[in-house]
Amino acid sequence: MRSLFPVTDLTTTATAGPGGEQTAPDSRGGTAPDREEAACGREWSLDELAEAYAYPSGLPAGTPWLRANMVSTLDGAAQHDGRSQPISCEADMRIFGTLRALADVVVAGAETVRREGYRPARARKEFAARRAAAGQGPAPVVAVVTGSMDLDFSLPLFTEPLVPTLVLTGAGAPADRIAAARTAGAEVVVAGDGTRVDPARVVRELAARGLTRQLTEGGPRLLGQFVAGGVLDELCLTISPMLTAGDAQRIAGGPGVAVPERFFLTSLLEEAGFLFTRYRRTDS
Repeated sequence: MRSLFPVTDLTTTATAGPGGEQTAPDSRGGTAPDREEAACGREWSLDELAEAYAYPSGLPAGTPWLRANMVSTLDGAAQHDGRSQPISCEADMRIFGTLRALADVVVAGAETVRREGYRPARARKEFAARRAAAGQGPAPVVAVVTGSMDLDFSLPLFTEPLVPTLVLTGAGAPADRIAAARTAGAEVVVAGDGTRVDPARVVRELAARGLTRQLTEGGPRLLGQFVAGGVLDELCLTISPMLTAGDAQRIAGGPGVAVPERFFLTSLLEEAGFLFTRYRRTDS
């Protein structure tokens, strides 16, 4: 993997070839041999990825930061045959695992949970010390957003999690489904009126439980709701060097916003033609 952006004076000095030509830049700007190797394409360690994708420091206590992690083909498909795995790669999955390991909570829509076969988040020894130092539990909480409560509560996601799974729903959700979720061991959180879930309230309810480092993995409809609600702070988007055609969903669906919201590029990594981008909202 190599870093393509940002470029600094130190990066230029460290990565110039013998004739002054530029090689791949190193976003951390250092001149140590290991950083030069990282810029030239060796596999980054999990610690290096964790540093590269660290949540912002210096935010006021209790302030949530909602990050999305998605993958898209060159022609805008977020899935192939209904799943994201066929358009992913090994490096993308390493980043996927790193982002999960840094988060307090992983937020997913019910359709994605059903389609991708979600299981409980697991504790990973490679990140144990980092999570302990950050005051986090051994694994992130998984939070499922659903208005209908149409979920199979006998699945391990609900019956065997390391930490209890949260189910975020509306005040008018079916009482029998709420009871089934609680019987399975899930914690039900009301985050909307009627059967609708309010994306801004989802963020607030999670933060109120100390889950401020938030990660959503979709699906497209849920991400579209977060975008429309103006609560998405950061997008980590993998651009897959594939073309699928067809009518697959984009990474965000649902109603459009009145005025497109501007994000800015904060980092860009590359491996085997896959681009790993990070964008932040301009006012974040």
